Amino acid sequence: MRVFRKRRLSWAMFLCTAVAMFLLVSPETVWAKKNKKIGIQLYSVMGAMGKDPQKSVERLANIGYNSFELVQWGGDTKVFGLSAKDFKALCDKNGVEIISTHSSIQEDPAKEAEIMQRWRQLFEIQKACGGKYFVIPSYGVDYTVKDVQRMCDYFNRVGKIASEYGLKLGYHNHASEYQKLKDSDKVMWEYLVENTDPKYVCFELDVYWCTKGGKNPVEYLKKYPKRIEMLHIKDDFVIGESGTIDFEGIFKQFYKNGMKNYVVEIETPGALREKVNADGSKYTQDQIMDEVFEAARKSAEYLKKSKFVKK
Repeated sequence: MRVFRKRRLSWAMFLCTAVAMFLLVSPETVWAKKNKKIGIQLYSVMGAMGKDPQKSVERLANIGYNSFELVQWGGDTKVFGLSAKDFKALCDKNGVEIISTHSSIQEDPAKEAEIMQRWRQLFEIQKACGGKYFVIPSYGVDYTVKDVQRMCDYFNRVGKIASEYGLKLGYHNHASEYQKLKDSDKVMWEYLVENTDPKYVCFELDVYWCTKGGKNPVEYLKKYPKRIEMLHIKDDFVIGESGTIDFEGIFKQFYKNGMKNYVVEIETPGALREKVNADGSKYTQDQIMDEVFEAARKSAEYLKKSKFVKK
């Protein structure tokens, strides 16, 4: 009887030791990979989302994405054809958190009250989805001090309304914002950061477009550590494949700043849109989306395996 108990105890100790050793020598375990928070901007697979949001959400969740940034073109009250409540339920079912959305309404002083009411409708939808940020993806403005300052004032007003809904208004850059203003030596994007109210407005730094604009994302993360609250992680197509963007430096500085929210965005290359089959027929929308989903999968794998990306 004693021998049996000793053997049983020895076997239990062996199993515990083996598990402990496995975890110690393999920090990039399956569990560690699965638990990393990896976001994606749903614009990346817009064609698929518009056709079948349920299947697309399930597909992204199975790849490993567990947070989403949405798109609400033109102030659409539906979220990919669903009510905010139903879309959130779909995401909850698949273990996905909604952290942000993209939408924009251009200022029109003649319709100020109407426009602010439209913003309120959008904020109500995002609040119902459970998101924290509401990001303006682009904005038409003349690059003069006067016009960009008016843009800043508008963002401050809209951001103040967003705060009533528990949201933070953000702005997403492209490459053009890194040009100097027409009548100043100030870089347009820097002017935006320095002339918007930190209480109501933050920035989502698209590291790809920042790089294409001739600037260093890491330097901006150092210069404005508390203003850049989100990142768009983007590359030519698959994250990490071009070798032109310092993702390690970007993530390390972002975390050092005390921030954590980022989303992958994948732009569909022009060459993929023009791709043809062996018989000469153009790729269908489904075929294009399949390749984008594959790029999304590879991008997620890159981030899962990268030790500089935290859980």
